[in-house]
Amino acid sequence: MGAPLLSVRGVSKSFGEVHALQQVSLEFSRGDIVGLVGSNGAGKTTLLRLLCGLYRPTIGDVVHHATDGSEHAVDSVRQNLGVVPESTGLYHRLTAWENIRYHSRLSGVRDSQAWNRTVRLARALDIEDVLHRSTRGFSKGMRQKTALLRALAHDPDLLLLDEPTAGLDVTSARKVRGLVRMLQQEGRTVIYSTHHLAEAEQVCDRIIVIHNGTVRADGSPRDLMLNTDTDSLEEAYVALTLDASREVSDAEVYGWFQRKWIALLSRFTARKQLEIDEVTEDE
Repeated sequence: MGAPLLSVRGVSKSFGEVHALQQVSLEFSRGDIVGLVGSNGAGKTTLLRLLCGLYRPTIGDVVHHATDGSEHAVDSVRQNLGVVPESTGLYHRLTAWENIRYHSRLSGVRDSQAWNRTVRLARALDIEDVLHRSTRGFSKGMRQKTALLRALAHDPDLLLLDEPTAGLDVTSARKVRGLVRMLQQEGRTVIYSTHHLAEAEQVCDRIIVIHNGTVRADGSPRDLMLNTDTDSLEEAYVALTLDASREVSDAEVYGWFQRKWIALLSRFTARKQLEIDEVTEDE
């Protein structure tokens, strides 16, 4: 096990009456590849947003460990983090390189440094020849690879991936997994959220099973199978999550502003429909 990088200490996160995560304590070390496995609504994305400082815990702390041993709140060291959300959020009017360069400039990285690192990683993902193309016409796989390059251009210690191979073809998914392994060899830490147990077993040294907002297991795939007396990771997962999955709440999917905006649009749409119905009756 490498030196400590990130600590989650007694963290709970609630959205009103919805308790997305409850009493989660975890340690992540440098060089780890960790899989977060769970169903929709389990709390995986909420945990990733806490780990990158986008959310603040309702209870508890998330701290980053510097190489000198000092501890810092994770939201104060975001320059050490790279994040690839499930929705890539690329600017379609920009080229792949312009998207990457914009992000690296925000992180205070010189263009020459970002370019050299981008080219090296683009070769690993086999997209070096499209860096100067607009992302508007990119396939999902190309967008995902570009988002990965954007997240890595500032040379972060920690990479957070939310369903990085969802919807990708076999070849693109293999390229992404290969890049993850390469990052581990460089001493990077990768935390990898996925629904796919076979992929988690293939890529991750350690798997954390999250179900209904709680951590049900944390260990290597072999440990999980031994502890549940099962012969496969799928059987181990089922044994650990026998209680029914909770329903996904809008409070977890959308932020406060988004929920208010959706409610406003819904009222507006309903009022317009009522006006149309009244006009139709008059005719």
